[in-house]
Amino acid sequence: MDSWLVLGPTALAGAGLLVLAGVPKVADPGDLVRALRATGLRIHPLLVRGFALVEVVAGVAAVALPSRPSLAVVALLHAGFTGFVILALRRGGVVASCGCLGRADTPPTRAHAATTGLLALAAGGLAVPAPVDPWWSAGTASVVVTVLLAGFIGFLAWQVIAVLPSTTPPAVRSTGRA
Repeated sequence: MDSWLVLGPTALAGAGLLVLAGVPKVADPGDLVRALRATGLRIHPLLVRGFALVEVVAGVAAVALPSRPSLAVVALLHAGFTGFVILALRRGGVVASCGCLGRADTPPTRAHAATTGLLALAAGGLAVPAPVDPWWSAGTASVVVTVLLAGFIGFLAWQVIAVLPSTTPPAVRSTGRA
């Protein structure tokens, strides 16, 4: 079976999420700067803003012109995010969001790490054997299926990263009474 049909929608969703996560950080890198500092990493806001711009450009490039280099960058970015989430979790987590989804209440979770890890694997799987033709040249039915799957996978990834943690009930607090 063609690897593009299997991994393509997930890689496109990952590329799209780079754009959606990068734009808020370009506009305001403060949340990510605070998240990085909470894990012991000191990075200037201008560098964070520049990195977010790289995210946006990489995501757009991978969707518009999927190739070995563009998909490799998507894979590397998601692998880096996975590493950061794991670092944040190991160091006790980050109290606030990294700003990736424009919300201040989306701290990193294991599900977040797993999702970005899977997005990295999908894009990386396509970066090795590059697609011969762009995804949109496969014929109308294949393009429709790819776009629908990419949207669905992107929506699921967003649910796991952004919505799921906010719907988890808060921990029961001890009142000291028996």
